[in-house]
Amino acid sequence: MSETVSEKFALQLRTVTKAFGTKVIANKNVDLDVHYGEVLAILGENGSGKTTLMNMIAGIYHPDAGEIYVNGEKASINSPKDAFKYRIGMVHQHFKLVDLFTATENIILGINDGNKFDIASAEKEVKSISDKYGFVINPKKKIYEMSVSEKQTVEIIKVLYRGADILILDEPTAVLTPQETEKLFDVIRNMRNDGKSILIITHKLHEVLAISDRVSVLRKGEHIATVNTAETNEIELTEMMVGKKVSLNIGRSEPKDTCDRLIVSGINMTNTEGVKVLKDISFTAKAGEILGIAGIAGSGQRELLEAIAGLRPLDDGNITYINPVNSEQVELRSKSPMQIRELGVRLSFVPEDRLGMGLVGNMDIIDNMMLRSYKKGRSVFVDRKPPRQLADEIIESLEVVTPNAQTPVRRLSGGNVQKVLVGREIASAPSVLMVAYPVRGLDINSSYTIYNLLNAQKENGVAVIYVGEDLDVLLELCDRIIVLCAGSVSGVLDGRTAKKEEVGLLMTKVKGVGENE
Repeated sequence: MSETVSEKFALQLRTVTKAFGTKVIANKNVDLDVHYGEVLAILGENGSGKTTLMNMIAGIYHPDAGEIYVNGEKASINSPKDAFKYRIGMVHQHFKLVDLFTATENIILGINDGNKFDIASAEKEVKSISDKYGFVINPKKKIYEMSVSEKQTVEIIKVLYRGADILILDEPTAVLTPQETEKLFDVIRNMRNDGKSILIITHKLHEVLAISDRVSVLRKGEHIATVNTAETNEIELTEMMVGKKVSLNIGRSEPKDTCDRLIVSGINMTNTEGVKVLKDISFTAKAGEILGIAGIAGSGQRELLEAIAGLRPLDDGNITYINPVNSEQVELRSKSPMQIRELGVRLSFVPEDRLGMGLVGNMDIIDNMMLRSYKKGRSVFVDRKPPRQLADEIIESLEVVTPNAQTPVRRLSGGNVQKVLVGREIASAPSVLMVAYPVRGLDINSSYTIYNLLNAQKENGVAVIYVGEDLDVLLELCDRIIVLCAGSVSGVLDGRTAKKEEVGLLMTKVKGVGENE
């Protein structure tokens, strides 16, 4: 780390500090150097201050102390508009686009350069930027017609259009498929080769090693070290993030006393557009095991779980729940979502929009716990004591970084919001626990905390159904794995003996092999 300020660096931070109130110090005395034409990964646990630090560079927050230098000159960045004057642009995790506008209209929105508004020349410029860096985008396409990756492309071109030479990408791969991620990485490499400096916040260590030139690690708001990517590995980076040795092995236990808990038989589903999204799905989930569901995005994972939870109607087929108390067989298709929850079948779906679909941002952690239980109240007055205890337990066991349980969840980092979301479902003591993408956006230490919690549920006799994106995790965590392809079961594999290539093959194969049940 260079102690002096030099124009050899595109960006330098010196003793940058930021606090919120008197208790929360987000960043403390951070020094950072960013080279011209490099990809610098910013790594740290949830709540370690990564996004706050980037927001100060982008002009959204102002440092309480310290200086920021651009091209060796001291910079005064008090707003995103100021940041653009220094050729700094940030692409946020949650996009800021107008749905009814086209890609080009969003890209030029807010630019006041004194020139006459000319959409045709703007579209040409957008195409020129796309061709230069390898983006695939239709300048005339409306935002509401776009996929997530296309919207992200618009956001990146928006900052390039404004002349950004320093780009900050906050969790750019959080909602992308592996194929979309690889395309994005090709674009990032092209931008780096053009001399752009790119700071990328990500929790995915294999992506850090694949795309970055150097890695800067933050822990509890402080800069721990910056290392060359070629000279480090996942274990070393994890230890720097956490401050102690962390085992990266999921402790999968042998299933004991297993018995059938949920039997899905020949279910079919057609969505509102008339497309058949589930085709003759059959499987059995057993108490005391983790059943994994693999498949490329959009293979029917979401629809399957929501059908079991009673949230979507089926065309035909049966979903039978076997009550652990009296072994009574209950047909779930005839039950409401609330009745299914009361039986002990719980769904924890971690959506792309955690605050829009999973939690209420303006409510504090305690009130979000109460959202699951308020209907049971026996008086007009709400009893806040049990939810408060539950909130405190989740904060402690999952190490949620928050001043207290009264903090509105919108003030928490994305990963900490997710811990609250997943912890709430696990704490409800279900007999069938369905979790989809429970570690999306979580740092590696928090991810292993969730894996251990799922294993503990399994050992308590819960039937756990796990939908995940990472095949390595599915093979290490699950006892059996169902592979979905285009809404059909293409195979059922033993998690202990299956190979990653075998799962990948089944993910793209419509008609199945394997142990169909």
